[in-house]
Amino acid sequence: MLLRALAQTASLWEPIYLTYSWVHRAAHILKNEEDLRVEQLRREYRYLLSEMSSQRKQAGDLSGTVTLFMKVTKSYWKGLFQCYRFADLPRTNNDLEHCFGSARYGERRASGRKGASPALVVRGSVRVVAAIATPPAGFAAPDIRPIDIQGWRTLRATLENRRECRRAQLRFRRDPEAYLGRLEELLLKQALPS
Repeated sequence: MLLRALAQTASLWEPIYLTYSWVHRAAHILKNEEDLRVEQLRREYRYLLSEMSSQRKQAGDLSGTVTLFMKVTKSYWKGLFQCYRFADLPRTNNDLEHCFGSARYGERRASGRKGASPALVVRGSVRVVAAIATPPAGFAAPDIRPIDIQGWRTLRATLENRRECRRAQLRFRRDPEAYLGRLEELLLKQALPS
């Protein structure tokens, strides 16, 4: 019975074998066990994609899957090789999720909240990066001194604007009529000539 089933499905095995060989080659390239430079990895991956594109018809019923694989790869291409440039950047979504999970865990331990704290929402772009990038031993004073003062000031201004927006939302939730009345008053002062 098994031999008969294999004989009846023999025409399906060749496309499966071909497409799985491509997927395994892609995984091998992205694993980068040979510790190749980013340019070499890109070149090998491009070569694989061009091979997939030219031999797509041989995949038979799986040619649509090959097309989808290539389309998804193209959409991720810009960030696909960033983890090879920066040693500490996680390579997979699972590793990245682990980093964010440890940041959430630390925030929960520090604040006692089960959900995200308002401070994390407002200052998340800074706090999460700081939580992930902080080494276990911590930093020394020279390590945390800003190098780009203007960039630091811009970031602080952005965070302050977000904080002000959160404050305005809180004022509105506490007393919507008074908040809207103040806004209306400010609008009328601007519209009237002095």
